[in-house]
Amino acid sequence: MSTGQLPIEKLPAKLIVLMAFDRDGEGNLRSAFEAREMRDERHAVMTAREMAYRHDGVITWSHEAHLKLGGYGPNQELFRPGDIPDLD
Repeated sequence: MSTGQLPIEKLPAKLIVLMAFDRDGEGNLRSAFEAREMRDERHAVMTAREMAYRHDGVITWSHEAHLKLGGYGPNQELFRPGDIPDLD
């Protein structure tokens, strides 16, 4: 039975992100690929550890959804080897 209302899109309870960086010919850090959303923290850290051997810097972090505010809370860094540019 339909209520006549459109479904409300829900934010994931926790967003987990992975990024990697490499230096270009001038020594500047550049993103190796688009930020990737990871399925869980354990998988994110495991993947970041493996990538750390191939990239100049890797970072993975998570943040909790604030459903009432429609956004996310502060980042919680999970793993960060190597050089990472300022991401703010």
